Amino acid sequence: MEVKEFKLLSSDGFARRGSLKLAHGMVETPIFMPVGTCGCVKTLDPQSLNEVEASIILGNTYHLFLRPGLEVISKAGGLHQFMNWQKPILSDSGGFQIFSLGDNTKITEDHAEFKSHLDGSKFKLSPELAVEIQEVLGSDIHMVLDECTPYPADYETAAKSMERSMRWAKRCRVAKSRPELAQFGIVQGGMHEELRKISLEHLLDIGFEGYAIGGLSVGEPKEDMIRVLDFMKHHMPQEKPRYLMGVGTPLDLIEGVSRGIDMFDCVMPTRNGRNGTVFTSTGRLNIKNQKWKFDFDPLDPECACYTCQTFTKSYLRHLFKASEPSVQRFLSIHNLQYYLNLMSEIRKLSSGSTEDYEYSVLPELNVRD
Repeated sequence: MEVKEFKLLSSDGFARRGSLKLAHGMVETPIFMPVGTCGCVKTLDPQSLNEVEASIILGNTYHLFLRPGLEVISKAGGLHQFMNWQKPILSDSGGFQIFSLGDNTKITEDHAEFKSHLDGSKFKLSPELAVEIQEVLGSDIHMVLDECTPYPADYETAAKSMERSMRWAKRCRVAKSRPELAQFGIVQGGMHEELRKISLEHLLDIGFEGYAIGGLSVGEPKEDMIRVLDFMKHHMPQEKPRYLMGVGTPLDLIEGVSRGIDMFDCVMPTRNGRNGTVFTSTGRLNIKNQKWKFDFDPLDPECACYTCQTFTKSYLRHLFKASEPSVQRFLSIHNLQYYLNLMSEIRKLSSGSTEDYEYSVLPELNVRD
């Protein structure tokens, strides 16, 4: 199946609705992608993901390279077969995970050297190896290896980091060997708008199936993230999908869509669910709170997910207080359904702005923090 086909179906200001044809199926955009770092969205199975209508999920190069390793996944027939997920997969290159290792990482022009977080053993990850790993995984979309610029970073530091990422991006493109798989370039440059523009120009010269904005949600104030997105919305190519990496809250998604972003991922819905925080049509709630002890209503009367159709807040609170592992699954199901419903409703918009949507369709979102 040809993967280089992104159709822009409609637009409203900078907000867009489109479809992306990938090796394992179609993805309607804008879309939120659940994170399955180690080849599994935590606590959930493929059936649950299909029931909440997830159309694409993430895997991670760094984690899958360390465990179970390429030999296992290759002999399994690729990540889709290994985890029994037949819809598209996007894999991150591992750049952010290596960045997060801090002092356990050394960056050279040729590669990143790092110590495994599992046992301290040493590894080297080059752009070429990052591509090889992702092609063994069989990821429908794989990301170039980049150097995630830390925050804060002055202009000179951000420029050096961005320039290395662009050289690595070119090496990744040269190393790509499977034409049925898409490869996305990653715009870097820290909080410096001029560097972001230069980075994008480099990536456009190389040529990719899509373009991601990286290096945000790394500790910067929210207003800086919005400023960078406001700048980039004027420069990102219209005919290619746009991916904002690692973001974020429901409001972040709405603000991203209004600035032309097509694809999002974040651990927030599942991580928050495992910790007892639930997103609903009337705002966040903490299932651990005493106020739900005698509440025999569902988490969200507007939600049709398995959890809301089956259990009450009282019962879910009981499970959480009793440390029953199943509650993590139930709350993760609901939170992912909330996120995916949010994107589905945004895709249905035919008029009006996403700002109007925030205030008219989702009153009291309560997700500004």
